[in-house]
Amino acid sequence: MGFTEDGRIYRGNPDAPLVMIEFSDYQCPFCNRYFVQTEPALDEAYVRTGDVLVVFHDFPLVQLHPQAPTAHAVTRCVAEQGSAADVWELRSEIFRSVDDWSTATDPLEVFARLTETVGADADAMLACMEAGTYTAEVEARVQEAADAGFSGTPSFQIVRRADNGVFQMVGAQPYDQFANLIDTLLAGETPQTAQAGDQPPADDGPPVWAMPEGLAPDPDRPGYTMAGDAYRGNPDARVAVVEFSDFQCPFCRRHQQDTQPTLEENYVDTGEVFWVFKHFPLSIHPQAPMAGAAAECAGDQGQFWPMHDLLFETVERWGVADPGPVLIEIAGELDLDIDAFTTCMAGDEAIGRVESDLADGGQYVRGTPTFIILYNGEGSIVPGALPLETFVEVMDEILAEAQ
Repeated sequence: MGFTEDGRIYRGNPDAPLVMIEFSDYQCPFCNRYFVQTEPALDEAYVRTGDVLVVFHDFPLVQLHPQAPTAHAVTRCVAEQGSAADVWELRSEIFRSVDDWSTATDPLEVFARLTETVGADADAMLACMEAGTYTAEVEARVQEAADAGFSGTPSFQIVRRADNGVFQMVGAQPYDQFANLIDTLLAGETPQTAQAGDQPPADDGPPVWAMPEGLAPDPDRPGYTMAGDAYRGNPDARVAVVEFSDFQCPFCRRHQQDTQPTLEENYVDTGEVFWVFKHFPLSIHPQAPMAGAAAECAGDQGQFWPMHDLLFETVERWGVADPGPVLIEIAGELDLDIDAFTTCMAGDEAIGRVESDLADGGQYVRGTPTFIILYNGEGSIVPGALPLETFVEVMDEILAEAQ
């Protein structure tokens, strides 16, 4: 454990072939989930073996988590005392006690207790905080993360020193996704989802599909936005959720089966949330684009959402080398006009819509499912198939912000 030249804490072998920079927010529930569920396994498999050096980068999202900047400044004040081991231990204590300090009238009282717990000088930390010594530095860290193309937490930038390749992982993804990426990089190969030296595209402003004019209902195509995306719920809701999903993705399926029904009941059906669907078939799911086209063809007959639900239920049936005949069978189960459906599937328009969505998500999506939550003229990226209670917590927090 130690400090980088610019004062960030690191753990692992300084000469490791891979450097993983963790952009994190102490008040972010997804960061806490990564800390609890994924980080220990990654440490055991890659950090302790000397393959990966982990660097922690402060990235508090103040608009969502108003107490987070204070937590990050506290760790910098403790780092001033010279022990990286104390800071790593304090980091763990801060994640574990987030419910205490995030709701406290005076969070510094909680942070002082945590500082003493790790053996650091609480009085020195409080004096440092009172002086505001690291306020500007934490703000600068946030800007650095934004400049790197990140807008949500946790996010990860992995640098392969052998060729200076830069790769990204966004969200509290399952361990297997991290392991697959790290193993590929250690083998000297290039992942399918990223290219060495990738740089985020220039920010040309919000895309049309996320703007009010793009989210407006299309009067000529009921159930679709002007940007061409299927929707559920109240178009005048204070909050819109744009979901990027893949019909062959097991995490997307888990979200649809375990989490989405409650979200529909609590937020969409009540008129509080406008829910929009966009396709994002991953290259590792070769039948997903055709399934997306099937949903679009069903949508032409007013049956997008029934087909959407049935595709997730029947993925074992159509996830075969030639899914076309099975998709036609499924269309029959929905009593669609099979001739019209078959003609649509044979054409270019439906698959073109899927490919267009894939391009739309390129700047924002690194895995599926990904949810972009729009409110008060701003957007927040929520990656991954989160547990229901975590997603509900996020939605309640955002709805309160959108009042």
